[in-house]
Amino acid sequence: MIVMIDYEAGNTCSVMNALDRLEVDYVLSDDVTTIQKADKVIFPGVGHAGAAMDALKRKGLVDVIKGLTQPVLGICVGMQLMAEGSEEGDTSCLGIVSGKVKKFESQVDYKVPHMGWNTVQHDGGGLFQGLPENNYFYFVHSYYMPVGDSCIASCNYNHDFAAAIKKDNFWGIQFHAEKSSKQGAQLLQNFLKEAS
Repeated sequence: MIVMIDYEAGNTCSVMNALDRLEVDYVLSDDVTTIQKADKVIFPGVGHAGAAMDALKRKGLVDVIKGLTQPVLGICVGMQLMAEGSEEGDTSCLGIVSGKVKKFESQVDYKVPHMGWNTVQHDGGGLFQGLPENNYFYFVHSYYMPVGDSCIASCNYNHDFAAAIKKDNFWGIQFHAEKSSKQGAQLLQNFLKEAS
């Protein structure tokens, strides 16, 4: 059973639509037992890190997510919340991976947010199985996770940042696979296959 965590994340509907296109059965839930019993968990997210963490706390899901042992895929803010903290609202996050999420500095040639299609550098394995190097994915974000020990793919917007991470059973992608055409659909399929 695939469970998408329901905590009022802004991109929930678009992720649901992507799963519908893949003809995948899933459940949208904030029920602790349902999430814990899932075979695979999708952790979406759009918006402010502080508000997202507040929603997780209200629903009693912080320790639940940290304690999951099945494969988990965080998308956008869902990935960022896996860090120790975020500069966005000076937010303490889940602490699943080391490091702190930082804000892009706006410059003449690099507007914030980083929005649109950009290439992702990866080794072609795991989530990126069957996808060519420098494939384009769709990004919308003002904050980024620096390249670190958990980084499995990177992107450059004025400087390199983590486009995808993996730590144990936790995977994360900064870009929106659900809005990234065929390559995004392939990546979601790869996660579901990898997680099976």
